[in-house]
Order: sequence, then structure tokens, then C-alpha cells
Amino acid sequence: MKLSRRTVISGLATTMFSGCVGEQSLPTVSQSSIRPVPNPAFDAWVASFRLQAAARGLSQQTLDRAFRSVGYLPAVIEKDRSQTEFTRSLEDYIAIAASDERISKGRAALARQARTLAAIEARYGVAPEVVTAIWGLESKYGERRGDIPVISALSTLAFEGRRGAFFEGQLIAALKILERGDITLARMTGSWAGAMGHTQFIPTSYQAYAVDFTGDGRRDIWSDDPADALASTAAYLQRSGWRSGQPWGMEVRLNAGFDAGLTGRGNARRSTAWAGMGVTDTAGRPLPDHGSAAILIPQGRRGPAFAVFRNFNVILRYNNAEKYGIGVGHLADRLAGKPPLQAGFPPDERGMTIDDRKELQRRLTARGFDTQGADGVIGPDTTAAIRGYQARAGLPVDGEPSLALLARLQ
Repeated sequence: MKLSRRTVISGLATTMFSGCVGEQSLPTVSQSSIRPVPNPAFDAWVASFRLQAAARGLSQQTLDRAFRSVGYLPAVIEKDRSQTEFTRSLEDYIAIAASDERISKGRAALARQARTLAAIEARYGVAPEVVTAIWGLESKYGERRGDIPVISALSTLAFEGRRGAFFEGQLIAALKILERGDITLARMTGSWAGAMGHTQFIPTSYQAYAVDFTGDGRRDIWSDDPADALASTAAYLQRSGWRSGQPWGMEVRLNAGFDAGLTGRGNARRSTAWAGMGVTDTAGRPLPDHGSAAILIPQGRRGPAFAVFRNFNVILRYNNAEKYGIGVGHLADRLAGKPPLQAGFPPDERGMTIDDRKELQRRLTARGFDTQGADGVIGPDTTAAIRGYQARAGLPVDGEPSLALLARLQ
């Protein structure tokens, strides 16, 4: 789970993507790119924090073991300031979260874990596709669970201080998990922000919601077997108010005269009221009555519109970013066999559509400047490819995509 800028939620801290690599998936930092940096001020902070932790009941043995190899990791601070939910448009976010690869792998994961997910649904009332979608966004179905030492990551963020009290609390919780013997220090790895396991629980969420679904006496969200992690996610949603059998939301159509001032989660009203204002599903049928709903237009009237219900707000308890909630919901729909979004997105600030950007990536790659795929998302690989082409062509090297560059590559 990631941390919202509006509120600190009790789920995880990145992800999201805590675990995927490259611009065709959700960004992360691997341990290979994170190295401890000497920092005397950090060392002094650790010494002071150890006294606080001991005063809160942590044993010296646990503290010695946990902090023996702790290090200051400045790269996690950089990641804290650039979470995907806040730095990408919804169009880019959906292109990543519900890419063809993620859908394909998700359907394979659903089939592979069908029996376990059915048992989880029977106990907690959360559909397999929803649990699997969260799994897919958080760790790409377990492929990218994070390999950064949790104690070092949390210590770094607590020391940095922007959300110091929150991360100090997470660090205390992580130490208690170690002291209790739920996991060894060597296996306590995760994302840059201390999120752990297949579905990226932060330590306090682990304490509150993790379950032993396999019955082996351990709540092992780190295991290659994802059963405990998936069940823990469903338990989290259930206890947060999930309504079994109800949708998260749906794409809708708004009539030309719809008042955009009525959109936003603060303007929820009965579905029947929206239907009376001409809000329909994408086939033009009246909006179905799933209780109170809010209308969201994340990219304005020219982009897709969504009606979101109670379960959408429950997903936001896991990660309080609307793009994340839409990403989970839409991926879950695609895993269940529903179609892509029907409405298109407006051109970006450069006047380029996502198809333009995909074509740019294909043409760059064909010229020998590999963008590592053509998803239409301009990330570091595409920027590097543009720079490489510009340098070879004798153009100003700015790494910026444009329609003029696309035309030049024809």
C-alpha cells in the first residue's frame, strides 16, 4: 500500500508498486540501486530512537539485532516524493495498471490460485478479481515484493522527518513483528517505504489485519505461497466495510449539460438521483442502483467519467489515491472479462494522444533507440531513447516527445 498525500492510510507504502520494473509497469526501487550512505546525524538519530523504543518495551536483544546493519538510504526519500499516483495522468496510470501484460498475468494468477481465492471469498466476501487486482498492482502478482531492508527504509523516512511520527510508529511496529518472531530480520524486506509481502502491508496493517489462512501458525505474507497475503488483503477490505457482491464503480456517460461542479467524492447521492440527471452506463442504460454514488472525471469532461460506490471508498482505505482506486477497480473488471474503458482521453499538454506516444516509441525502437516497449507512457527509457536519437540527429537534446519528433521519425 502506498501513502496518500492527503492522509496516511493503514495499508502499504508503495507500490505499488513496490514491485514492478520499467515504465510499462509501476515504479520501484530495488536494493541493487539503494546503497547506505554514511550520515552521522542519522546515526545519532538511531541512537536516540533506540532509547525511545526500549522505553516502549522493546528488548535490547531485538534492538541490537535490528539496528546492527541499519543504514541511511537517501533513495527512499526521493521515491517518497514521486509516487506514481501523483505524478502520472489517469491515462498513463491505467496504461500501466491495466496493461495487456498485467491483465494476461492476472488471469493466469486467478487460474493458478482459483481454489485459494474461492476459499478466501467464502470467508471474507471479496471477489477473487478484486484481491488479485490489488496483488497485481502492489507486486505484479508476487514478482516484485521488494528487497529493501525494512528497518533501514523506515528508519531513513522517520529520520528525514516529513512524516516522522508516522514512520516512527511503523518502525516500532516492525520491531515488534521481529520481537514476536513472525519473520526474521533477513526476510523482512519490502518496498522503499517499508511495505511488505505480496500485497505490500505496512507494519501496523500487518499487526491489525494479517491472518494465518494456511493454518500453519504464522501470518506469512512474505512466503512464495501467497495464501496468507491474499487472505490478509481480503480481511483488510472486509473489516474496512466491503460489501460483498457490490461493484466498486463503473464507467458512465454524462449528458452534454451535466454540471461538472457536481463531481467529486464529496458530492455523493443516490444512483437514482444521478439517473434522473441523465447519467447512464456506457450502453446508454439508466445508472443501476447500487446505493450512494459519486461521479468522478479525473481528466475533465473530455476524459472518462466514473460512478463510484461504497466499495471504491473501501479500496481507498488500502491506498487513498483516486487513481489507485480506479486502477484496482478497472483491472479487476478486466480480469473478470469486462471491456477496456469506452471513452478516450484528451491529448496531453504536447497535443499528443496515447496512440501518438505509442507510435513514437515504436519508431524510436525501430531506429535502434529501444524504449523497452510501446505503452504510450513517457518514462525514463523513452526519455533516454529520445535523447539518444536527438544527439545522433544533431537536434537539441531535451528528451521531450513531440508531434514534430514523431513526424521526423517517419
